[in-house]
Amino acid sequence: DCLYSHACRIVVYEKEVECQIIYTDDDDDCEELAEVNPYNETPTLIDRDLVVYDPFLINEYLDERLPHPPLMPVDPVSRARLRIMIIRLNRDWYKAIKLFDHETKGDVAKKIVRDGLISISPILTEQDYLMGDEFSLVDVFLAPLLWRLPVYGIKLPKQAEVVNEYASRLFSRDAFKSALSENEREMKYL
Repeated sequence: DCLYSHACRIVVYEKEVECQIIYTDDDDDCEELAEVNPYNETPTLIDRDLVVYDPFLINEYLDERLPHPPLMPVDPVSRARLRIMIIRLNRDWYKAIKLFDHETKGDVAKKIVRDGLISISPILTEQDYLMGDEFSLVDVFLAPLLWRLPVYGIKLPKQAEVVNEYASRLFSRDAFKSALSENEREMKYL
């Protein structure tokens, strides 16, 4: 049910990587994970002798290692803009999500995410994806959050209808559908 793991699985399926995805949910899995990842957290990618354990690094590594289809622009300025947007998503929205269950901060956190999504509406009226007309890593990281909006109790107002249309484009991608865990598939129907 991890947003970060979901994003990494989207990249794996977008790139059509042959791999084994292991879902962790018990102490035995955590012990094995601790042997390869000093932080004992998911997602973790093991590629031969390399272990990568940050979701942003995992997705960039996969994009560089398997360049087709590209999920990052080629020029340095556009790549920097994409990375900045991913950092903002993580700092502003993903961090807010962690506060949803907090007794006093939950409503404020939901407002942060809702208002943030409303603020990207004008961008999405002019282009298919957040960084332009091509699907990118920014969209990869935003898709799991959008999928979980009903679970979080966030309903977008009419002025952000374009965000719902954008979400539908993301959800209709084969890689997105393939990347859903059993628990994530059930989220859509809550």
